[in-house]
Amino acid sequence: MISNEPAITPELIAQHGLKPDEYERIVKLIGRTPTFTELGIFSAMWNEHCSYKSSKIHLRTLPTKAPWVIQGPGENAGVIDIGDGLAVVFKMESHNHPSYIEPYQGAATGVGGILRDVFTMGARPIACLNALSFGDPKNPRTRSLVSGVVAGIGGYGNSFGVPTVGGEVRFDRRYDGNILVNAMAVGLAEKDKLFYSAASGVGMPIVYLGSKTGRDGIHGATMASAEFGADAEEKRPTVQVGDPFSEKLLLEACLEIMAKGCVIAIQDMGAAGLTCSAVEMGAKGDLGVTLDLDYVPCRETGMSAYEMMLSESQERMLMVLKPEKEKEAEAIFRKWGLDFAIVGETTPTKRFIVRHDGAVMADLPIKELGDEAPIYHRHFIENKRQPVIDAAAVKPPISNANALQKLIGSPDLCSKRWVWEQYDHIILGNTVQRPGGDAAVVRINEGPKALALTSDVTPRYCEADSFVGGKQAVAEAWRNLTAVGAQPLALTDNLNFGNPERPETMGQFVGCVRGIGEACRALDFPVVSGNVSLYNETNGRAILPTPTIGGVGLLDDFTKSMTLAFKGEGEAILLIGETRGWLGRSVYLRDICGREEGAPPPVDLAAERRHGDFVRGLIRDGTVTAVHDVSDGGLLVALAEMAMASGIGAVLQAPPNIPAPAFWFGEDQARYVVTAKDAHSVTRQAAAADVPLLHLGATGGAMLAVDGERPLRVDDLKHRFEAWLPAYMAGQS
Repeated sequence: MISNEPAITPELIAQHGLKPDEYERIVKLIGRTPTFTELGIFSAMWNEHCSYKSSKIHLRTLPTKAPWVIQGPGENAGVIDIGDGLAVVFKMESHNHPSYIEPYQGAATGVGGILRDVFTMGARPIACLNALSFGDPKNPRTRSLVSGVVAGIGGYGNSFGVPTVGGEVRFDRRYDGNILVNAMAVGLAEKDKLFYSAASGVGMPIVYLGSKTGRDGIHGATMASAEFGADAEEKRPTVQVGDPFSEKLLLEACLEIMAKGCVIAIQDMGAAGLTCSAVEMGAKGDLGVTLDLDYVPCRETGMSAYEMMLSESQERMLMVLKPEKEKEAEAIFRKWGLDFAIVGETTPTKRFIVRHDGAVMADLPIKELGDEAPIYHRHFIENKRQPVIDAAAVKPPISNANALQKLIGSPDLCSKRWVWEQYDHIILGNTVQRPGGDAAVVRINEGPKALALTSDVTPRYCEADSFVGGKQAVAEAWRNLTAVGAQPLALTDNLNFGNPERPETMGQFVGCVRGIGEACRALDFPVVSGNVSLYNETNGRAILPTPTIGGVGLLDDFTKSMTLAFKGEGEAILLIGETRGWLGRSVYLRDICGREEGAPPPVDLAAERRHGDFVRGLIRDGTVTAVHDVSDGGLLVALAEMAMASGIGAVLQAPPNIPAPAFWFGEDQARYVVTAKDAHSVTRQAAAADVPLLHLGATGGAMLAVDGERPLRVDDLKHRFEAWLPAYMAGQS
């Protein structure tokens, strides 16, 4: 044992998140008792957050290839080809546990981390999104968590200088003790100038770049791989502290040295910091790595090897540098006011060796650290099939008009303007469609091409039937991209679940992954990057299964992107897709009838594809004037959103063969509302394409009139829609 290091005891092993059998595997692997520093390294590399030991076997079933995919999972971010020599680089990751403990810094550093994943690949970030899940609004902590998280996201993204253009916000009591903060970043690069993390060449210098190392974030990755208990507040020191201005400097310096041809390999120091970045670069390149921690720039005195290896201080990179470019690269980083230090080299030994103060603190096999963590075939129990809700047997407690008013003023369906107005969503000058629509649209350089971006999931479906819920999350992302006129190309995912050691939770995970995979294959919508976040539970109570899907699509001409707002009076309102009036797991059933039960709506992927292709054709040909997909809350909520976005009303009529509440509030899938000046043309085209189509009514006036019920003023609806969240955050509701 190295002097001044604690003895390795069962208690210390448990504190590092390692099971007894995992520790025995470590001892057998290295042939001796590990040092304290080595124990920390194994803890970092073998925890769930870094090793994917419970999820890896299932993730391998996802489709990840397509002619336009340049880089799939396994790198800092996924990459797709969008033509004209350009590539889109994107990924989504979680910062759930840190954001619950310290909302501002947890959310801020989540944004910082995902931005680094993108520009590490050689891409300049052009947009961010986020998907946020909070607890019951009545919970005493919820309001402060919302305030801190939103401020953290805005504070980092706004200061860094990238627009936050979309996302989602939900509330449910199941997130009371474990909120979700999923951050997505999208960047643009030249496709022949991408950078990867695999080291190459023996004797190449390994360079530390960026900010100094401190004691913040130590054991952050391990903490993210454990469920919460009564000691959640004690974990506050494991939350990192971010500096967006340093990150902006790091971005510019990294892109400059990349342009100068200095870089062999580069890796963000994210989860597990220096440990994970060094091990991954070496293991991917089949090389050894030797680090000398005496050269690591530190902002605190007396840091131990253990602390330096596990620190998750922000705004740092590790790079394998071309030796002849050392002086040039250092000059660039010094110019930007950032640290630049050669801290090691690549070796042919396939060993990971860490030295500090003249002593060898770690000497480990690098491949086993990077590639051969335990892989678990967890026992799982899939969901029991839920009964189908008979819509005719659901007695409406209030009128449809009153139900609409209540739903659009509810926490889940109300306007999230209070959130997104705190984000700079127009910086860089390329945001074509702002938050609040089906998908954000961001122009690529000067155009005419643009990207469409969205994030989607319906957790209540995933809990009721994980396979269907996984399919639906992908299908809804596909629909949202389609609704603005984009061709969906690829997705990133953030799979948030509870404790995988519980068979029911593992069953939710397996079912959702199967559903995601089936939908991706059916829709030619591959998974190119992502993140798994497990152990999201507190005192044994898990979150709702929440596999967030971040979708990216391409428009050939941003000027032809479609919005959901009604465009004029006297236009026909048409429903594309079949309506059965599916109330199982609907918001109407939950919030109006007080019932959380039943099977979620089935997802017909062939219909999704046929209807989506048809809608994109209508948009491309200029046949329709507005498009909106139908999702949470059902058809009448979608129509109200179109009316509120424009200030134009409508007269609407339900068909007689479906109970009116089920028709207006059922959440049947594969549906879009469109408006058109020439309804006959759309009807003819739909019949030719074998796409169901129904005339709902026409736009006009200042009222929304439904089935002869009391008309509702659009302005009054909009006031109700916009009022709840600001009032709640002001403590007035």
